[in-house]
Amino acid sequence: MLDIAEELDRWVRQGRDFAVATVVAVTGSAPRSPGAALAVDSEGTAIGSVSGGCVEGAVYELCAQALRDGEPVLERFGYADEDAFAVGLTCGGVIDILVTPVRAASAGRQVYAAALAAAARGEAAALARVTEGPAELVGRALLVRPDGSYEGGLGGHPELDRTAAGEARALLDAGRTTTFVVGEGGSRCGRPLTLLVESRVPPPRMIVFGAIDFASALARAGKFVGYHVTVCDARPVFATAARFPDADEVVVAWPHRYLESARVDGRTVLCVLTHDVKFDVPLLERALRMPVAFVGAMGSRRTHEDRNARLREVGVTEAELSRLRSPIGLDLGARTPEETALSIVAEVVATRRGGTGTPLTGAHTPIHHDPAPSPPRPAACAPAAGAA
Repeated sequence: MLDIAEELDRWVRQGRDFAVATVVAVTGSAPRSPGAALAVDSEGTAIGSVSGGCVEGAVYELCAQALRDGEPVLERFGYADEDAFAVGLTCGGVIDILVTPVRAASAGRQVYAAALAAAARGEAAALARVTEGPAELVGRALLVRPDGSYEGGLGGHPELDRTAAGEARALLDAGRTTTFVVGEGGSRCGRPLTLLVESRVPPPRMIVFGAIDFASALARAGKFVGYHVTVCDARPVFATAARFPDADEVVVAWPHRYLESARVDGRTVLCVLTHDVKFDVPLLERALRMPVAFVGAMGSRRTHEDRNARLREVGVTEAELSRLRSPIGLDLGARTPEETALSIVAEVVATRRGGTGTPLTGAHTPIHHDPAPSPPRPAACAPAAGAA
């Protein structure tokens, strides 16, 4: 649902009734991940996607039906090729889709409205929903914020909300959307409930150091794949908004000094394109010691070896040097700034998603790399983490 928060928030403010179909589980090779959503309002307007086109028509009808009867429904779509008109996925995967009506009289509309509004404002928020369990609980929702506070309720034992909020907060910290299973009393025993937690966090940052033509192309490519892009350079004549119209911000500062005070986290990408040791060495000395996702630097192999030697001289360890992606980018044979930006972003995505960069043709690697498996279903009556 948070996948299309901006549009749905507008629908809520306009007072529209709608139903949302959300991918809650994926097995095998499927086109969309958990959290992907399609919504249909009472006038038949549709937004979003759950399968890239394979089952959209059938899901549209499920949304329309849910709007009419006011009941949530969980449906599974798998591979179907028996005839040309069968409804199913052509990729061989299986997806489970939860359809939730959000009508003016719906008990959970206030919680959904608050979650959608927070996500539309760019705030971090997690929405936990019951996808499998007793019928009276399916579709119940809990909005969880980064400070651990929450609103709404999943029904049943009060401890269930506390346990769900704790799990959702941990997933929100990691920016993950996934399912987990817990007993209806909030412990690892009792009737099992499957909860989907959708995390919506601000876009990850990409900081590009060096206001050169390659940086302009990289800013455009970084924005395309969903990063908040900052370009930083110490030279005001080059670091201008006019030269980098696709960047979210352009900063005039010495790179290492800017990085010392910049907001970074475990999703941040740092791309060093400066080609100048007076910028590169103090910048990388700091960058390689920060808890960021990716540190890459442009340059020839000779530049790379010289830069590594200078970094060792200022005390950078071999373990820290091993984090440096240099020369930055995958081997695409890139020549132009645009091709080079593509190779850099390809390496960033491969690092983020666990890809190999190997051509899929003739390879035996998976097309979509599966997330970590969900915890086991409740069995023995042991307290859940965080349970009283």
